[in-house]
Amino acid sequence: MKEVIHIKNMVCNRCIASVLTILNAENYIVESVELGKVVATKGKNSNIENLNRALAKVGFEIIKNEADTLVELIKVKLIHKIELGETEDLFKILAEDIGKTETALSKLFSRHEGVTLEKYTISLKMEKVKELIQLGQLNFSEIAYSLNYKNSSHLAKQFKSSTGMSMSDYKSLQDWDRKSLDQIV
Repeated sequence: MKEVIHIKNMVCNRCIASVLTILNAENYIVESVELGKVVATKGKNSNIENLNRALAKVGFEIIKNEADTLVELIKVKLIHKIELGETEDLFKILAEDIGKTETALSKLFSRHEGVTLEKYTISLKMEKVKELIQLGQLNFSEIAYSLNYKNSSHLAKQFKSSTGMSMSDYKSLQDWDRKSLDQIV
């Protein structure tokens, strides 16, 4: 019988590949895998506890309740939208995608994670800015534009407020201080 398994901390295509490898090793017959969600059938000798242990060894976790699932879905969708540079009307689009109001999502996220949805989103954006600075392919104005900031000075202020240093100072660092997206909250 097919099962939908929600998995915490899946934030990129490498995560999908890792989870797929683990599912195969645990004898699951996989129908589909996407960020945060797997549809699979238990194979011979498959066991959800063993799967959870194997996932935990590499930083993943099976989500067991609806609130956790919804919060993880919010995180995955936000990360995906920011990666694509689709940050205009982000919370409105997120609410429409999930089928809840912006207020309901915001309250659930704050209650569950201890940080507002807006602050979490800013943290994600700042990590994306760090990545783009590190790659060195865009100037600061282009980075601001790619993340839908009205201008580069707004991004610069938010970056300094968030990280404690200017984007120029960050660019000149030899030791990049970046967080993995699944470690932000």
